[in-house]
Amino acid sequence: MARVVVDVMLKPEILDPQGQAVANALPRLGVTDVSSVRIGRRIEIEFAGAPDLDRAREIADKLLANPVIEDFTIHVHEDASAEVV
Repeated sequence: MARVVVDVMLKPEILDPQGQAVANALPRLGVTDVSSVRIGRRIEIEFAGAPDLDRAREIADKLLANPVIEDFTIHVHEDASAEVV
């Protein structure tokens, strides 16, 4: 089974209130060396056969991301057994 990961982020010129809220809360946790936080989404698509990046790009463009305010990147997920922290 092949897994393609789509990362969706607001475009840099779009205000990110969630990211600002996190950035504003960090000093209360003692974290003072972070200058900016942006919040996004990660979507994993599993294909039955080989990963189809063109199909994943079409899905992301038409369904997963709003191209007016969001950018997305696509990559094949290589290691399904990676350590999660």
